[in-house]
Amino acid sequence: MTIIIANKRSKPENLRKKHGEDIEIIDVTSKADEPWVHFSPFWPHGNIPVPFSDGVVATCVEGIWQALKVFETEDVDESKLHVTNMKGLKRTVRRLGNVRGHRKGLHGDELLPYREARQVIYLPIFKWMLENCVQDEVEQLRQMSSEKAVVLLDYTTNGDLDNLRSPLSHAALVKRYIEVEWPV
Repeated sequence: MTIIIANKRSKPENLRKKHGEDIEIIDVTSKADEPWVHFSPFWPHGNIPVPFSDGVVATCVEGIWQALKVFETEDVDESKLHVTNMKGLKRTVRRLGNVRGHRKGLHGDELLPYREARQVIYLPIFKWMLENCVQDEVEQLRQMSSEKAVVLLDYTTNGDLDNLRSPLSHAALVKRYIEVEWPV
C-alpha cells in the first residue's frame, strides 16, 4: 500500500517523473472533484459532534476548528458551525488579532494551546468524519493504493502533529488513517 502526499501546486508530469507513470493522482482539497472533495475539512457533511459541547453538532470539520478558535478581540464564533457553502469559514489574525488558543467546548472555561487543540479537537473530529461520513471513499482509496501508488494532493503536506510551524495536512491524516497509523 503506497500513499504519497504532495502539494496541490505540483505538476502532474513532475509527480509522474518522481513516483512513476502509473500513479493515481487525487486532489482531496475543497476544490477537488466528486467524490474526493468529501475528504476536505470544509465539506458540509452535517451532524458532526462538537467536542466538549454536549448535543451540539456542526456542518463541517473546519467549522468546528474555526468556531472554537479564540482571538485577542473575539471569542468563539458559533456561526462557523453552520456554514454549508464552504465559504467564509476562516477567521484570521489580520482581522481579529493574535490567536489565544482554542476553547475546550463552546462554553468551556479552558483555552487549549495549539498542539493540544490539534490533539483533542481537530484529530477526533477529523477521525469521526472519516469513520462516519466517507467510509466508501476510504475503501476506494484503500483498494486503489493496494494496486498502485496513490498521490493525495493538499495545500499543505505537514503530517507531523508536533510541527506547529505549518498547518496540519488533512491529506496526511487520510493517509495515516488508511495505513492504520493514526497519530493518537
